Amino acid sequence: MTIPQERILILDFGSQYTPLIARRIREQHVYCEIHPYDMPESQIKAFAPKGIILSGGPETVTLESTPRAPKIVFELGCPVLGICYGMQTMAEQLGGKVVACSNREFGYAHAQITEPTELLKEITDKKGNPYLDVWMSHGDHVEQVPPEFIIILNTPNTPIAGMADPKRNFYALQFHPEVTHTQQGKEILERFVDKICDCRPSWTAHNILEHEIAEIKQKVGEEKVLLALSGGVDSTVLAALLHKAIGKQLLCVFVNTGLLRTTDKDSAIQALADDMNISVVKIDASDRFLKALGGITDPEEKRKAIGNLFVEIFEAESTKHPDIAWLAQGTIYSDVIESAGTTTQKAHAIKSHHNVGGLPDTLKLKLLEPLRELFKDEVCQLGLELGLPPELVYKHPFPGPGLAIRVLGEVTPKNIDLVRKADVILQEELRKHNHYDKISQAFCVFLPVKSVGVIGDARQYAPIIAIRAIETIDFMTARWAHLPYALLETISNRIINEVAGISRVVYDVSGKPPATIEWE
Repeated sequence: MTIPQERILILDFGSQYTPLIARRIREQHVYCEIHPYDMPESQIKAFAPKGIILSGGPETVTLESTPRAPKIVFELGCPVLGICYGMQTMAEQLGGKVVACSNREFGYAHAQITEPTELLKEITDKKGNPYLDVWMSHGDHVEQVPPEFIIILNTPNTPIAGMADPKRNFYALQFHPEVTHTQQGKEILERFVDKICDCRPSWTAHNILEHEIAEIKQKVGEEKVLLALSGGVDSTVLAALLHKAIGKQLLCVFVNTGLLRTTDKDSAIQALADDMNISVVKIDASDRFLKALGGITDPEEKRKAIGNLFVEIFEAESTKHPDIAWLAQGTIYSDVIESAGTTTQKAHAIKSHHNVGGLPDTLKLKLLEPLRELFKDEVCQLGLELGLPPELVYKHPFPGPGLAIRVLGEVTPKNIDLVRKADVILQEELRKHNHYDKISQAFCVFLPVKSVGVIGDARQYAPIIAIRAIETIDFMTARWAHLPYALLETISNRIINEVAGISRVVYDVSGKPPATIEWE
């Protein structure tokens, strides 16, 4: 499938939120791409965007050598939207002035619309008043707008929270409309893409599927592919996608790491092997993974140890099949983003992912990652389009390193067993009380912190289990799930009573940001 001609270009200045901009645009079924802010002018022209968005970023425009948008951005004649740092560089480059804030501003703010313009037209708060509930994250602010610009928003702490030059269709916002914390952010981005850029919705699951199949066939040709199958949603969808694209050229390898949930060993594998007639090789490497993790407590070292061992196993397996030329992985966009592995390389790394970063020279296979530019919900939609059952597609996500990063501190068979048993209880109770499908992800974490408890009138000094449950659309931002107290009480009582060696259960009430979804 040809990439839609109506497309938005996002120039990335390094914000962790940049992929959310793309996510919000794709939610409107409009195609977009993220490229580095210093994208060559010739490539910007060739991309022929119907609109350009300048993202936020960690730098400051108050210095001489900080990032700037290419001049052509303001000369193409297409609409431009600057967000946070994007607003500040727009102001500086077009003749305005930016200064450091006396107090940096992070969190919610109440913004008043002073000039609606086309961007904010008909957007109000819940009471119909011209106010926005927005999410701020900035250390600088625009002190003076450029010539021909007007102020369209203000807050008590930021007199110029938004500006516009309606004649040229240049708009800028100091807050982040892409995050869910900005209540009217979706409407604002919809107005920019639909009303200002005049883009029609043409980026659908069906079109994505056609596009991916065509690309896979073109890349792979007649060569064979080995897929690292984890049993999670991403690799399962990828297996179905590759099977549809190349059929018997696909060989799936499922590695039992000993770090899996109880339900991950069989469900997805059976569905692929039996229902779709996909060839699956099973390898039990649980002892090897636990040995490799022995004595390691640092989460980044855990991830590296797991990633290295995966490569060793797939390298050994590939030697048994000399006709295999590709290694496929279910890497998705959120993995890439948190590892700062996007093609832009502008974002700061949050944590590494075992399946991000390429392959070592010793592994003579080419890397195939068809889902790398897709968000989690797009992957789920793709799975449904491929005919996978909803209960498989919408199964709660599970990290590639498995329970190794849900056991804080050293990974031992005993600690893995404790968190696995606790997690079974959590999942059972969520399903029993019809909350499993109402939340996006829930899991248990083993804490290597001992707490005094009383079990059968006897003192017990034992570790703690933390429960994490979140609600999210894209897994880039998330809210902790407000589960009923009675349900939490039931889960806690069962874990303490049924999982010998646990003295206390706590509930994580941290959002993302500032916390990540996983604890490590």
